[in-house]
Amino acid sequence: MSIVKINVLTVPAEQREVLEKRFASRAGAVESSDGFEWFELLRPVEGTDQYLVYTRWRDEASFQAWMEGPMKAAHQGGAGAGAGGDAGGERPKPAASGSQVWSFEVVQQAAPKSA
Repeated sequence: MSIVKINVLTVPAEQREVLEKRFASRAGAVESSDGFEWFELLRPVEGTDQYLVYTRWRDEASFQAWMEGPMKAAHQGGAGAGAGGDAGGERPKPAASGSQVWSFEVVQQAAPKSA
């Protein structure tokens, strides 16, 4: 079965818009990766300052290949959600003040019934 990686980003209120714009500017960057299945950026509604970046992968090897290839290049090049910025200038301050990654295996799943 698939694996899920959830990156938990602590984002101060004044940086929320910055984070969301950085993710929007790189929309589509992960979808072409081998083994990629799903992505969602979840905005907190109440009671927390933590965004959840949900990705689902065919297997751990697919996730690691993305981390070591396209994801690493995006962050080093200044286009990542945490780094942001333009290629020729100084890298702006990260939008998130902290992060951690949670890992899960999918053991059950359900899809909506077709009408």
